[in-house]
Amino acid sequence: MPSKSDVIVLVGPMGVGKSTVGKKLAKALKLPFCDTDSLIVAEHGPIDKIFETSGEEEFRKIEHEALARSLRSPGIVATGGGAVLLEESQKLLKDATVVYLSTDGKHIASRLRKSSRPLIKNGIDDWRKIYDSRKAVYEKVADVEINTSGHPLSQTIAEIRERLAI
Repeated sequence: MPSKSDVIVLVGPMGVGKSTVGKKLAKALKLPFCDTDSLIVAEHGPIDKIFETSGEEEFRKIEHEALARSLRSPGIVATGGGAVLLEESQKLLKDATVVYLSTDGKHIASRLRKSSRPLIKNGIDDWRKIYDSRKAVYEKVADVEINTSGHPLSQTIAEIRERLAI
């Protein structure tokens, strides 16, 4: 297992930009990038289909396995919005540096329009309920919180680097 400082994990709500920030941060730091949702899709197929055929509980187990694998080597890891929900996953995150990308949600609606996210049937209203229910968990697992509201990507990357001294 790499040291805590060797793995930076991005957590936060759906649509906040964890994958986009993660790719850019990994490139800036010359580190490998891993997206747990991409791992899941590559091995199990589309996430909405997993929810449909196996249910959320089974999906969370698959997501936990993807998180565990992604933490085995140094790099930047972007997680799905619900990756923090299982207690076992929260325990895994103690071995990484966790950055919580928070938001006021004003820019999320446009990102959800073309989405097939299984928990967002009623758009931004569902998103707000889910975010409100998970916010305390994001805060609990995070070493650092970065508010991305209205900030350009470059500012978010700079703030992460500054706050983590990297």
